[in-house]
Amino acid sequence: MDMRIANETIIEAFNYRYACKKFDTNREVSPEDFATILEAGRLSPSSFGFEPWKFVVVEKHAKLRDKLSPVAWGAHRSLEGASHLVILLARTKADMIYNSDYITKMMTEIHHLPSEAAEGMRKAFENFQMEQFELLESDRAMFDWASKQTYIALGNMLTAAALLGIDSCPIEGFHRQGVEDVLKQEGILDTAHFGVSVMAGFGYRAEEPRPKTRQKLDDIVQWVN
Repeated sequence: MDMRIANETIIEAFNYRYACKKFDTNREVSPEDFATILEAGRLSPSSFGFEPWKFVVVEKHAKLRDKLSPVAWGAHRSLEGASHLVILLARTKADMIYNSDYITKMMTEIHHLPSEAAEGMRKAFENFQMEQFELLESDRAMFDWASKQTYIALGNMLTAAALLGIDSCPIEGFHRQGVEDVLKQEGILDTAHFGVSVMAGFGYRAEEPRPKTRQKLDDIVQWVN
């Protein structure tokens, strides 16, 4: 199967995408299109293929939006008008440490590794966490490592949306503990296993953005021959 699409189509999508500041409250993303956006997140790569994420989808008329507003200042426009708000959760050290039940499940039930291969991967993962990335120094170090990976899924979701002509806004403007408290009170978040990483609103723009501004390619790329 030839999966190639035109270079121009890819660049057009990236030029089209911007952090939407005002969403059209009268338009909603279709179930089919939003399923594609979520699938782009699900199929994203992760370290060792252990998928340290969960996507909480807050639909347009969910009462949760009003409860999130006081603790998510950067999400106000998305909470008011976006068709969907996605809260990306990252797994905690309890799940991501090399000898956890979650890692065992991923290797055996998802990757379907034979016991010998699983044990070899676990040892490699232990060395990676302990020696190479020094992730066992603190719970926060492990969470931040898992959280960084959710941004891979986020980026793919934003790009998939742009290719579909759907707007988005990535959001870091929130009080993390405050958002986690709201989600915990609503029975959505188990803080023993997950923490809030980042959010994104998806919908359709209500106004045209300013021209995109970026540094020149030559200023950010170094070629090594």
